[in-house]
Amino acid sequence: MAGATAIGVLLQQAAQYLAKGDARAAEASLRAALAQASGHPDTLFMLGAALAMRGDHAGALAQYDAALKAKPTHAQAMAQKARSLDALDRREEAVAAADAAGRLAVDSWSLDTAGVVMTRAGLHAKAAELYGRAAKGANVPGYNYNLGSALVFLGRFDEARAAFRQCLARDPGHGPAWAGLVQITRQTREQNDIPRLTEIARRSAGDAEAVYTLGHAIAKAHEDMGEPSQAMEWLARAKAGMRGRIDAAGDAAVFAAAERSVGVTGQSSAEGAPAFVVGLPRSGTTLVERILSSHSQMASAGELNDFANVLKAATGIRSKRLASGELIYAAASIDLKAAGRAYLDRVERAMGIHGRFVDKLPDNVLLAPLILRALPQAKVICLRRHPADVVLGNYRQGFDPNAADVAYAFDLEETARHVVRFEALLSHYRAALPPERFMVLTYENLVGDFEAEVRRMLDFCGLPFEEACIRFEDNAAPVATASAVQVREPINARSIGRWRRYRPELDPALRILVEGGAMNEDELA
Repeated sequence: MAGATAIGVLLQQAAQYLAKGDARAAEASLRAALAQASGHPDTLFMLGAALAMRGDHAGALAQYDAALKAKPTHAQAMAQKARSLDALDRREEAVAAADAAGRLAVDSWSLDTAGVVMTRAGLHAKAAELYGRAAKGANVPGYNYNLGSALVFLGRFDEARAAFRQCLARDPGHGPAWAGLVQITRQTREQNDIPRLTEIARRSAGDAEAVYTLGHAIAKAHEDMGEPSQAMEWLARAKAGMRGRIDAAGDAAVFAAAERSVGVTGQSSAEGAPAFVVGLPRSGTTLVERILSSHSQMASAGELNDFANVLKAATGIRSKRLASGELIYAAASIDLKAAGRAYLDRVERAMGIHGRFVDKLPDNVLLAPLILRALPQAKVICLRRHPADVVLGNYRQGFDPNAADVAYAFDLEETARHVVRFEALLSHYRAALPPERFMVLTYENLVGDFEAEVRRMLDFCGLPFEEACIRFEDNAAPVATASAVQVREPINARSIGRWRRYRPELDPALRILVEGGAMNEDELA
């Protein structure tokens, strides 16, 4: 009995340390507890959590497996196992573990954790089911928020609003829920959430990420109300605390490496070819993915980072970015055909996709030459949009504040420099990559002559024309991007030339576009 009491004290201490984020102190208490009871499942589970907290996911997995061996129904261990597998980029195993956790769990924490893994794998319907169960079982606002976000991806906007409102009923100051609600609800002068959002932002002044999220929501509300100047003012306030995260040198280096990576790519056979849709964010990539995946012969794989991860595994190069200059240079010396086979195997096993598919990840534009060399059957469709509209679209988008690849969007002028780099890279690609394998699709042309451009794109991919491709808005597949609302509407030209309404606030960026050769001077007249 005394031993059991001592173990209980050690576990309590460990829990307190974990709550404070002190993983090493927690680990010491837990190892002391295991010295007295080596197979105790809760102790093994907590030790796994401590190891995962300090980044040792391989060590954490060993502890979770030991906990599950001692207690096969330990749902928390299974859910955390899924998270560590995901952190190790073992997506297929992570999904299987998350699915198992969902079957085992009766506690909301495990259900929500499993849902997060499903979200990261792009399995939004499964994630929504898990989040829904979690939200019903516990009065935790975050579970309702996660549910609402998953429902947005699924296009179930009325249910998403209800989930966000339930989150706010439980926590009226939940900034992300307010932001999510505003993003899918048109604001008017008569009915808007600006006063409440502004007050929450004021109270959150010391939290840069909170102000970032709320500021973007307020900007969107002003845009809905036809007030672009106020929107730009709030975007500047939202991003002010984030500018220190910009890595301008790294951004320039990866574009330079991409330009130098062009090599002999060879010809492609259309049969069985995956199609990569790339470009800049907010340039129409999601629209093109929806068009292609509406075809009976093409599945949607969503936004995959698998190709970059295969390169990272083969080179040993790690970075916060999807692709770094160092990774691109190192990839030149590996067996790219083997990397291509590994990529296809990952997609088939993890996504259950057999046959042709679309991989839509904008930043894969930096890896386009490597993709064409690794996958002789692949096609790459690169979106291009008017540079000023792309600058505005990226700057006004509330990207994940921790996503290094889009950190340029924390500053208006740096966003313009990023677009200039893209335009230069695209010019190089057009001259160097074979046109039967690399296609540039201009957003304005797609909108202006929709069916003709869709037919041209399908022909490029070796696909027969199908009417479903021009009725892409009927496609019910999930959309886990900032375009989740727009791509469920028929094609329209509302956003073309939007940049003109945001002057003079946009002028510093426009000047950089002109000086960088990405835009003509006479357009500013």
